[in-house]
Amino acid sequence: MPARVYLDWNATTPLRPEARAAMAAAWDLVGNPSSVHAEGRQARRLVEEARAVVAEAIGGLPRNLVFTSSGTEANALALTPGLRSGGRGPVQRLLVSAVEHASVLAGGRFPAEAVSRIAVGRSGVVDLDDLRRQLASGSPALVSIMAANNETGTLQPIREAAEIVHEAAGLLHVDAIQAFGKIPFDISVMRADLAAVSAHKIGGPKGVGALVVADGITGLEPLLRGGGQELGRRAGTENVAGIAGFGAAAKAAMARRDAEGAHMQLLRDRLERGLRQSEGLTLFAEEVARLPNTTLFTAPGLKAETAVIGFDLAGIAVSSGSACSSGKVQPSHVLQAMGFADKTAQGAVRLSLGWSTSEADIHCCLEAWRKLASTLLRD
Repeated sequence: MPARVYLDWNATTPLRPEARAAMAAAWDLVGNPSSVHAEGRQARRLVEEARAVVAEAIGGLPRNLVFTSSGTEANALALTPGLRSGGRGPVQRLLVSAVEHASVLAGGRFPAEAVSRIAVGRSGVVDLDDLRRQLASGSPALVSIMAANNETGTLQPIREAAEIVHEAAGLLHVDAIQAFGKIPFDISVMRADLAAVSAHKIGGPKGVGALVVADGITGLEPLLRGGGQELGRRAGTENVAGIAGFGAAAKAAMARRDAEGAHMQLLRDRLERGLRQSEGLTLFAEEVARLPNTTLFTAPGLKAETAVIGFDLAGIAVSSGSACSSGKVQPSHVLQAMGFADKTAQGAVRLSLGWSTSEADIHCCLEAWRKLASTLLRD
C-alpha cells in the first residue's frame, strides 16, 4: 500500500521521538506527584522539569505556568472576569478578534452580553483602530487575540495590540497555540499577560496544554476545584506522562524551530507556486505575514468537503479548516469575518506542512490537485 501524505499538521502533529521516549519512561513511574514519598517526588521532578522547559520556551516563569488538559482548557481558564495586574483591571468585559478559535469565541466565564468582537481586515489582520474604539467606550477589558490563525496562518500584531490594551488599563490574552514552536513568540517580549499553548501542535501528546501567566497577574479563578494541584489553579492529579512528553517536545521544537521553519516555508512556497497555475484560484492572506507552513485556498465552484474527500482518496490528508469544526457543513467563520461570501467561505481547503514534509509530498499533492481540479471545477 502506498505511503500516505499528511498535510494537516495544524490539526495535530506526529509524536516526536523525544516525546515518545519521555512518556515511555514516565509510564514506569508509580508515584503520584502530590505524594511526599520517594516515588511521589520522582514523579513531581518530571512535572517540574517539563514546567521549566515549557515556561522558558515561551518566555514565562515556571511558577506562573499551569498545566491543563488542552489548549481549549487553557483558553477557557484565561477568560476570567476580574483579572487584574497592578493598576490594570479588574477586567469586566471581553473583546475577542472575530477570527479566534471556537474556545475563545465561546467567551469563557464572561456573560454573553459582556463579550464583543474586534473586526479584522481582508487578510485577517485585527483592526487596531476598532480595538482602540472599543477599549475607549467602556470599563477595563480583557482582550483576546491569537498570535497566528489556525486556518489562514495570518500573524497578528501582538506587541502593538498589547500597547493599546495596556494604555486602556486592560489585559491581553494570546492564544499562541499555532505559533508556539513554529515562530518566535515570547510572552515578555510581546507584553502579553496570558498565553495558551498545546502539546500536540508541536510533536507532543494530545490531551496536554498549558496557560502561562505574566508576573503580577491576580484573580485567576480555577475551572476545576478540589485538590491543591498546580498551586490551587487547576485541581486533579497531573498527567505525568503527558506533561513529560510536552516538555520533551517543547525542547526539541525550540532547538529546531528556525531550521524546521525555513524548511516548511521553502516547501510551502513551492506548493503555492504550483497551486497558482490553476485558473481563478485564490490563496487567502498571501499578502501578509503568515506561519511558514500554512496555505488556505479556494477556486471558483470548489466545494471543500468534496475536495477533502478527493484528496483523501488520493492518499493525502488535508482539511477544510479548523479540526474542531470537521464534519460540519458550514462556512468558515474566519473567512466570513474577513469579508468573504458564504459560498467562498465554504469552499476553502487548508494544507498545513510539518518538519517531515518532503518535496515528494508536495509533488504528490500538486498532482492530486491537478486531477481533482479537472473534475471538480469542470462546468
